[in-house]
This record gives sequence, structure tokens and C-alpha cells, in this order.
Amino acid sequence: MSLRQLIENCKINDTQAQSELYKLFSSKLFSICLKYSRNYAEAEDNLQDAFLTIFKKIGQYKHKGSFEGWLKRVTVNTVLQRYRNEKVFDIINEDIVDDVEIEIDDESISLDYLLQIIQGLPDRYRLVFNLYVLDGYSHNDIATMLDINIGTSKSNLARARQILMRTIEDYKTTRTLQSL
Repeated sequence: MSLRQLIENCKINDTQAQSELYKLFSSKLFSICLKYSRNYAEAEDNLQDAFLTIFKKIGQYKHKGSFEGWLKRVTVNTVLQRYRNEKVFDIINEDIVDDVEIEIDDESISLDYLLQIIQGLPDRYRLVFNLYVLDGYSHNDIATMLDINIGTSKSNLARARQILMRTIEDYKTTRTLQSL
């Protein structure tokens, strides 16, 4: 069955087509959920919520543009909506702090550890960091997506980078001391 036909069948709530669509895209969408979630279990919940939203809104897809891109946007928006509902952005001091560049020696830090420390960031910092650094959104776009102002986006990114840099430096120091 072609992707176009699969989409059309999902539009009429064909459970077999929905199952096939899930099989085709769940791993890619799960990686997005994992990136924005606090942990693996929350990512699984976010993936399920994303697919519920996808199946509910699939009639809005008009076969213009990439279907995978549409799926990714729906997934990101579903996850972000969860955090908007939790009001993770309510108590934020918008003072912009100095931006910090993070330098990572590929051999000293594993990708799993990096993902772990990103997931450990407070929600507001993790979401802005992922949207800006990993997905390439502008501060203006992030402000719109998260219903915050641009200054808050910039401040949260800078704080996320500071926390990550401090955590990475501590990790490297600990590893150096252990190897002595």
C-alpha cells in the first residue's frame, strides 16, 4: 500500500492502516519525544499522545509538503502543549544572562550521557535548548510556540547552556580524577 493510500485509510479510521502508520513512523517520532521528555517513560506517554493527535488531525493533512515533516510538527506541538498545560514557564526571571558556548570533546562524553544530562534540565530550559540548538528554531519561533516572550527564550537557552557546561566540566573533572 502506498503512503498516500495509507494516509487516506487513516482518515477513515481504518485501524489496520493506523497500525501500519504507527509501525512506519513510531521510532522516528519516539526519538523526538525522547529529546523533549524528562525520561524514557514520559517519552513513551508523549509518543502515544502524539499518535492520538495525529490520528485525530490526519484529515487536516492535504498532501502538500512532507508527510513526515507534518508528523514531526504534530509530535513536537503535542509534547509542547503538555508542558504549556503544566505551566512550566510561569515563574521565570527574564534577565538575560551571558550566553555560554558548549565545547564537547567527542571522545570524552558519550551521546547517551549527553542525552541524559539534557533530559535532566528543568523543563523550561530543556524545551528551549532542544528547539533552538537541536531543531534550529529561532527565538521568535520558540516564543510563539511556547507562548513566552523572546527574552525568556534567550534567557532560558543561556541558562540551559550554563547548566550543561557545568555538568560536563564536573563529569570531565571526575573522570580525570578517577584515572589518576
